Amino acid sequence: LSSARAPAGVEEHDYYFAVAMLDHSYWILGSVLGSVLGAALGLDTTGVDFAMTALFLVIAVGQWKKAGSHLPALLGGAATLLSLMLVGAEEMLLPALGMIVLALTALLVLAVVLVNGWTDAPNAIATAVATGVLPFRRAAVLAAVCNLLGVAGMTAYNATVAETLYTIADFGGDGRAALSALCAALCAIVAWAALAWRFGIPTSESHALVAGVTGAALAMPGGWANVQGAAWGRVLLGLGLSVTLGYWAGGFCHRLLVRLRPGAGLLRRGQVAGAAAMAFLHGAQDGQKFLGVFLLGCALTDGGRAEGVFSIPGWLMLLCAGVMALGTGIGGRRIINTVGRDMVSLSPGEGFAADLGGAVCLLFCTLAGLPVSTTHAKTAAILGVGAASGGPVNRGVAGGIALTWLLTFPGCGALGFLLARLFHL
Repeated sequence: LSSARAPAGVEEHDYYFAVAMLDHSYWILGSVLGSVLGAALGLDTTGVDFAMTALFLVIAVGQWKKAGSHLPALLGGAATLLSLMLVGAEEMLLPALGMIVLALTALLVLAVVLVNGWTDAPNAIATAVATGVLPFRRAAVLAAVCNLLGVAGMTAYNATVAETLYTIADFGGDGRAALSALCAALCAIVAWAALAWRFGIPTSESHALVAGVTGAALAMPGGWANVQGAAWGRVLLGLGLSVTLGYWAGGFCHRLLVRLRPGAGLLRRGQVAGAAAMAFLHGAQDGQKFLGVFLLGCALTDGGRAEGVFSIPGWLMLLCAGVMALGTGIGGRRIINTVGRDMVSLSPGEGFAADLGGAVCLLFCTLAGLPVSTTHAKTAAILGVGAASGGPVNRGVAGGIALTWLLTFPGCGALGFLLARLFHL
């Protein structure tokens, strides 16, 4: 069925339905006849189990030779062996299936974390690169290290942001359907982020994550009742605060630096420190969000969210931090050009003011436990600096960024909803 192709002139849906129906009919009819005849004739079935094992082994070898990637087979084999060792041959099937689904969910979460480090983290170093204070490669390494420290350090101190994402939506009591919906949401986020990166637009993976998960939850039985209003309230509060506070803080820091008149060397060193602070706080914010989704996938695999104290294991912090650092190391020159050069032309002093304003905004929101977007905070701070300095602001670029922000919630939410429905078929 998986390799068959519908003949010319035949509807694919009807063809696959007929093949699947015949397959199930043969299986059911053969099982019934075999059971009846075996009981009536008293046949000796010794060795049939070996024949069936050999048959499935031959099928597995054939699929291995045809497959372009062996990762799914290796994951399945590892999960099966682990289940066999843990619970024995009689009870291994369900644990093995659960481990395979969990592994798939974990890979999707890590893919989203990688894409976030690739497309969202460059906002933290955009001004330092655009003003020539740091070359791109050194800035990417700096951001990768600070992202890692931010994920591990701030999550250990205050995990409220991760808990907000953990409780953003309810997927119902059917664990299999819930995991399928969560995987659909993660696929939607990756697709949205890749599309934004293709056009060099600094979209927010944070809000794409919220929208994708919520859209997938809406596709589940219960609809709007699955959306947790309190968690969404924190998201919307963080959205409004990050934009307004980032804009104000950027303008304030610029006016303050104009009064203090620091030297050029001090400004350049300050901008390096500001980029490091932005990257640290990006890890503190976005790393926590993906930790929350990772734990949600684990909870759904285990049958649902457990009541009690919300805690994050240290190894999971380090894993997400390392993957995000890898994504940052890959870099995102297009987004750096859009934010640091095309929207507003910045001097080193103005770049330092934008970094400082964005960092103040992110630090306040993170300590308050509000999930906010690094992209929104940094872009708003840059616009605040541009307005305070009286320099030219490219309204076309700024308008395109704002339009993408507005489309993220409905666009990624609709994509998550449609993929969840598709995966549920």
